[in-house]
Amino acid sequence: MVQAFVLLAPGGPAGHGPCRVLYARTFGTPPETALGGPWQRLRRKEQLLVVARQVASHCQLLQSSLGRPSSPQLPQLPDEPVSLQDAPGGLFQMPPGDPFPERVTVVWLSVLALAFALVCEPQENLSLAEITLRRLAPRLLLSLRLLGPGADVVLRPDAADGLLDRLLPHGQMLFLNERFLQAVDRELGIKASR
Repeated sequence: MVQAFVLLAPGGPAGHGPCRVLYARTFGTPPETALGGPWQRLRRKEQLLVVARQVASHCQLLQSSLGRPSSPQLPQLPDEPVSLQDAPGGLFQMPPGDPFPERVTVVWLSVLALAFALVCEPQENLSLAEITLRRLAPRLLLSLRLLGPGADVVLRPDAADGLLDRLLPHGQMLFLNERFLQAVDRELGIKASR
């Protein structure tokens, strides 16, 4: 099961722009957070920020090892779909303790000046997690119009929620076929790549 989804702007190298969580969603409620109120919500936000910083660090490390400078600015591209076949990504584990009480695996994907991450339980199918992330990312990019001028993901969480409700219902990853994806694209008004 997926515990959380995080969309972030990793920022620039070595302090040239802070890592920012643009959108985050948790799935399921751990038993200790059911009655905690605002303090538990704050703790959950801090947990997701720790994940975002780790993902940003991995993105920047990968970019520097490839010899590409990372830029905190989102480049302007045409309204065409973005191919994610060669988009860099990876995974890492976070040990039990801080930030999560149990060990978790984070699968991440870097696209332009953004990164997408799924926080999964350790026994989760990691190949399916990567495929899910690669199918989710271009749809989020198109539905949120992140590549257009003046677009802001913080102002449009309803589009991300609708997409996550369909592709990750209650945090459960699905084996998605093309017909289902086309139906979701039509329902949400997304022009996805074929």
